[in-house]
Amino acid sequence: MPPRGQGRGAPRGGRGGGRGSVLAPSQPAHQAPAAHITTVGVKRPNFGTSGRAIPININSFKTTIPEGYIYHYDVAITSEKILPVAMNMRLMKALQDTIAPTIFAETRVGFDGRKNLYSPIELNLGPNESAEFDVTLPRPTTNTDRPPKVYKIKLARVARINTEILKRFIAGQQSQDNAVSTALMALNVVIKMDPAQKFPTKGRSFFTPSETRNLGSGMVLWRGYFQSVRPTLDRLSINVDISTGVMYQAGPLIDLCLAFIGRNNPALLTRQMPDRERIALGRFITGVRVQTQDPNGEARARVVRKLTKVGASESSFTMRDGSVRTVAQYFQETRGRPLRFPTLLCVEVGQGALIPLELASVLPGQLVRKEVPDDKKTALVEFATMKPKERLESIRKGLQVLAYGQSEYVRKFGLTVDNTLLSTQARILKAPTLKYGPGNAPIVNPTNGMWNMADKRLFRPATIAAWVMVIFETQNRFNDAVASKVAADFVSGMRSTGITITDPAPVVRRINGQGNIVQELQAAGAACFQQKKVPPTLFVVVIPEGGNDLYTIVKHWGDVKKGVATQCLKSRKCTNAKIQFWANVALKVNVKLGGINVVTDTVLSDPHTPTVFLGADVMHPAPGATGRPSFAAVVSSVDSNAAKYVATQRVQTSRQELITDLKDMTKDLLANYMSYREQAEKVKPSAPKRLIFYRDGVSEGQFQQVLDNELPLIKQACQELKIAPRITLVVVGKRHHIRLFPVNDRDADRSGNCPAGTVVDRDIGHPTEFDFYLQSHGGLLGTSRPAHYSVLYDENNLNADTMQALSFALCHVYAASTRSVSIPAPVYYADTVCARAKIHFDPFSQQSESGTTEASENLEKFKQDYLPLHKDQKLRMYFS
Repeated sequence: MPPRGQGRGAPRGGRGGGRGSVLAPSQPAHQAPAAHITTVGVKRPNFGTSGRAIPININSFKTTIPEGYIYHYDVAITSEKILPVAMNMRLMKALQDTIAPTIFAETRVGFDGRKNLYSPIELNLGPNESAEFDVTLPRPTTNTDRPPKVYKIKLARVARINTEILKRFIAGQQSQDNAVSTALMALNVVIKMDPAQKFPTKGRSFFTPSETRNLGSGMVLWRGYFQSVRPTLDRLSINVDISTGVMYQAGPLIDLCLAFIGRNNPALLTRQMPDRERIALGRFITGVRVQTQDPNGEARARVVRKLTKVGASESSFTMRDGSVRTVAQYFQETRGRPLRFPTLLCVEVGQGALIPLELASVLPGQLVRKEVPDDKKTALVEFATMKPKERLESIRKGLQVLAYGQSEYVRKFGLTVDNTLLSTQARILKAPTLKYGPGNAPIVNPTNGMWNMADKRLFRPATIAAWVMVIFETQNRFNDAVASKVAADFVSGMRSTGITITDPAPVVRRINGQGNIVQELQAAGAACFQQKKVPPTLFVVVIPEGGNDLYTIVKHWGDVKKGVATQCLKSRKCTNAKIQFWANVALKVNVKLGGINVVTDTVLSDPHTPTVFLGADVMHPAPGATGRPSFAAVVSSVDSNAAKYVATQRVQTSRQELITDLKDMTKDLLANYMSYREQAEKVKPSAPKRLIFYRDGVSEGQFQQVLDNELPLIKQACQELKIAPRITLVVVGKRHHIRLFPVNDRDADRSGNCPAGTVVDRDIGHPTEFDFYLQSHGGLLGTSRPAHYSVLYDENNLNADTMQALSFALCHVYAASTRSVSIPAPVYYADTVCARAKIHFDPFSQQSESGTTEASENLEKFKQDYLPLHKDQKLRMYFS
């Protein structure tokens, strides 16, 4: 690996591509970073120039860089256990306002709630620049014999940072060292201080009750705002965006519980509750802060630890005098009146203290940290979806809520925020020319990320020798006449795209979804072989609405057990479907059978410099899930046109982003690439000269880990295969808040978004590193999100125009669509393969629900139960 000071990859100015390829020689560097600058990724070689220029706005606001110094202090709070951020913030406030007000009299400090405190002036902590304080918090009640708890807080200065380094950094004259990162962290903490004291926060977002929607099941959506200080080319800016928070329904705890179970009768919250429902409810309310009343009438906030199995009238405990009381009796005595619902369950708060549900009220503004149920996600997306103009207007309102000019913290640190949106010049790249099979007009020029396949034939259509139609729907919903019509329409749709169906009459079988599905599928295949004298090429499976379990069983059987292509159709959608529907189905069927739908004309194919494209992603368990692993997938092109892909996947340690088995996975895929080119394309030598690797799901803070851990594994895979392609490694980021807005309506697409192919690398790019934002897809609903590309390593000397054109072209070869997609096809496929990990487990076992054993034991169990893909599916795009 080259030294950091060199940037990553070979020296600039070398070869960029062969003849007839977009991979053209590098252009001279323009405003390149200073020679002494070190970068994590590749230094920016130049800016792109291709495409039509349009003016755009970006949801960022220019801010000044404060003069002078930022003083960084380490905070150590002594406690028997790790305290929550909110508690640490209360302690720090008490330290400033009550315990040591003279130390903080001239300033306002930023505190991240953990270990870091920042001040615009030096704090007087004595000759050693450190001091320790005893801090107590006001007790919630005076009716106690116990003294208030004392917390020790130690402050120690660890750094003094001259803000001049930020000016040098954004000008490309300073490396992003620890001091730069700390200064940026400090400013992010500072702009968060005011909102964090007024509103619920999550990361860099905060949420207000000014715009809400009831989500159901005890959850309420709140509109929120995201803010982040970002260094960009020649400026410091604050990125402001809209975000959405999911809150617990405030008010009586009984109402929250009833909303969760979808009922309105409190009498259902008793010991007669089904165990499964009670356990689910207990998980949902664990960790919720509720308000209760002490016997003296004083209100008190407590945290729910768990839900009891029996009601207040059945839960008993021993008093200090040795007498026994039920919870219901105790509260009747202390409150002077009986409970309204004595048989209802209780919640445990504190150390074994039980509170009846009716005596607790949920405090407002509490974020739900658990994953939102699938049936609520559509409503969540609808609430979060805003058209570009609406989003911009909401962001402007957010500036009023943020009120940077009124924040004492922002003023004390010397920040001034311009309330004018950042504007820049974007470019609209020319879409690649697409090539279909022989016939009428095989060449297509996409417009705004879309094209029509009417009268087109697939580039390499497959053949269906015999097929089986399996129906899980009932006769009254999907009768024989409808089944015959769907079969005929399927055949017409396939043939319209060039797919050959040797025998149009399928073997039709109705299967009871409650029966032995695997046995029935086997029998249907056997019947096909018996009748047609050839094994079935394809199973077309009609499933009802809500048939997700059936889908999983079918895919497990077809992809893992049997090795046969399956195409599932929802009964409602395929009944009386139009030809366009069947043409879209044909796109999926063709690649599952080994065909190729469409290729780009010259952009991705270069016979002089064969290139293999790989995409990788990792999927982690849902928030709150324990004991479950992560799944890694890598996908690779195998043909010379980068249109046909194969995949490999692995189980790995939970929530680990780096791909453990990347060497073996890459080696398998590269072997498949060379094998396919030799056997199917008759090309020798078949080794690629370029390897372009797109990595998804990695945050900026993990770039160095990818270079140090994953890049060597890719190189080792090549070495073991005795090949030496020049490697380019690019991270594709989707988890960011940059949005692009056309200034002029004439430059917008029908959805109001910037058109497909909008690329930006000036003004909002990294000060020194090779990155760009590319909005490669046409808008549908809401405001489109561009993908953020960061080039971490490059032995191919690709310039900005080349890298952008290459990435945009790859967004056009996603097989299942006649629209360009938001990220390059290999990355999109890797994401899909990860999401389909559950089909590798036996759908009739409990492994997919486990999560109770030790993590290491559980990982081994998952690996044992994770069944590999059937050998007959390995070279097919089964994941389409």
